[in-house]
Amino acid sequence: MSSISLTAQMTTNLLSLQNTAKLMGITQERLATGKKVNSSLDDPVAFFDADSHYQLANDYAALKNGMSEAIQTIKSATDTIDSMKDILQQMKSLAVSAKSSTSEDETTSLKTQYDALRTQLDNLAGDAMYKGVNLLATGSTLTVVFNTGGDKLDVAGVASDSTGLGVVESGTWWDTTATPAGPANAAIDTDIGLIDTAISTLRSTSKSLASNLNLVTTRQNFTDKMIAALKTGGDNLTLADMNEEGANMLMLQTRQSLGIQSLSMASSSAQQVLSLFQ
Repeated sequence: MSSISLTAQMTTNLLSLQNTAKLMGITQERLATGKKVNSSLDDPVAFFDADSHYQLANDYAALKNGMSEAIQTIKSATDTIDSMKDILQQMKSLAVSAKSSTSEDETTSLKTQYDALRTQLDNLAGDAMYKGVNLLATGSTLTVVFNTGGDKLDVAGVASDSTGLGVVESGTWWDTTATPAGPANAAIDTDIGLIDTAISTLRSTSKSLASNLNLVTTRQNFTDKMIAALKTGGDNLTLADMNEEGANMLMLQTRQSLGIQSLSMASSSAQQVLSLFQ
């Protein structure tokens, strides 16, 4: 089979059109994806560097989710402490009222309410659970991981039920051995002292948890900034300038039109030879 021979001018114009079509394909892809680097063939260094940035950003995003859950776990404990302090204040009010009681029945009623609140105190401490972690109970530890290098924070649970706080089962508040019988002020004062100590202990625990909460929140904010920086870095390496690519497409379309016209002009000599046979 014989080959078709083109003039030098037609060959040049044809090659120019083919190159223009190739460039148009690249530009169309960039306009469609918004990226100037779509694969390692476009720019190996930029592609793999950007991919590394995006992967690390994803890793940080996963860690950020863990920090968010840790914040809620700590908040669950601090909110519970606030409620527990309210209960302790109610218990203290009952004890103070018992000191001025005028009858055994009244004192017994106040003591019954006191014991019921102590039970509720234990229930609250047990309910401060978030995703299986209770920071108001011993044996529970919250581990917050901050980066891929293993930097982390361990927050240990503290026993905060009535036993852990030292608000132990107290005796009777009515002294039948006294003459006349009346409130057992010494026993009541002991219970009031235990309550004051428990409130102080809860305040200390709350302060420690607040410090950890601030640390986790600070690291979470830092992680947000790192994710944004990594994504921006990856985008800078791969994203296309859409204004530039739009201008390129317009120029390539113009060049293509001119190339077709030039090719048509280059073939005119062959058409003139054909006219000799007509």
